[in-house]
Amino acid sequence: MNQQERLDYLVEQFKEDSVQYRDLETPADAEGKRRFLRSLMNVRMSKALPQRVLEIQDEYLRERNREKGIIKLSDVPTLADTGSRRPFADRLSVWQGDITRLAVDAIVNAANSQMLGCFVPMHTCIDNCIHTFAGVQLRAECSCRSPASSRMQQTDESAANQIRQRL
Repeated sequence: MNQQERLDYLVEQFKEDSVQYRDLETPADAEGKRRFLRSLMNVRMSKALPQRVLEIQDEYLRERNREKGIIKLSDVPTLADTGSRRPFADRLSVWQGDITRLAVDAIVNAANSQMLGCFVPMHTCIDNCIHTFAGVQLRAECSCRSPASSRMQQTDESAANQIRQRL
């Protein structure tokens, strides 16, 4: 299956999955379809999808990420590289750009305390970008770890304390 076939398949699967949007007309052009798929992914609540759909989604997103270009952390200058002499400057990097292009273990997004992303179709917020390019599994995982639970809040506080101790 090529990238265009994956896109067509995913648009139809996500439309079928959506009661509200299933009858919308699919755009004919590739860019319109990509935007439509992104919208369908952004408004989708956390629920199960067939494994085949997830596999094709993951293949599609891997290729989209390859097309956008992946940035390795080693390619991002540290603060020391920019002339800073502050403590830990050799271990801190600041990235300005599309964080979904970074090949890193984790990213930090302070925009949404629920961690569920934005549910507004095609809103250009970072939440939507993260949830689009990570795939629909991210919302499912985040809904299990929502900060609304005191256990998660305790974990967040513990993690913050560990980070402070390292600095």
